[in-house]
Amino acid sequence: MGVDKAVDEASGSRAGAELDGVSTMSVVRYPIAPGYRVNVRSGPGTQYRIVRTLGLDVRVPIYCQTPGEWISGPYGTTNLWDNIASGEFVSDAYVNTGNDGYVAKRCG
Repeated sequence: MGVDKAVDEASGSRAGAELDGVSTMSVVRYPIAPGYRVNVRSGPGTQYRIVRTLGLDVRVPIYCQTPGEWISGPYGTTNLWDNIASGEFVSDAYVNTGNDGYVAKRCG
């Protein structure tokens, strides 16, 4: 149930590092359940289109969280959805955050 700080893919900089003297916000990434290829959706529910599918052993950032459709997965049943990129959501039931509730701010 641990978390990792990782390289910010957008900037290529080390999370929490300084960029031109300005401290950047650290990005915490959480592991997707082992052995699962999780669909990333355009909104918080299965009625939203699939925008991509995550590979095995992936870690994702959680920028904000929002309630949506109830989903059952390896980490329980929840209506919490994690925003992992602009317009991209995964059910928190597949993300090992180590917590049953919010670990990031609410979206919106």
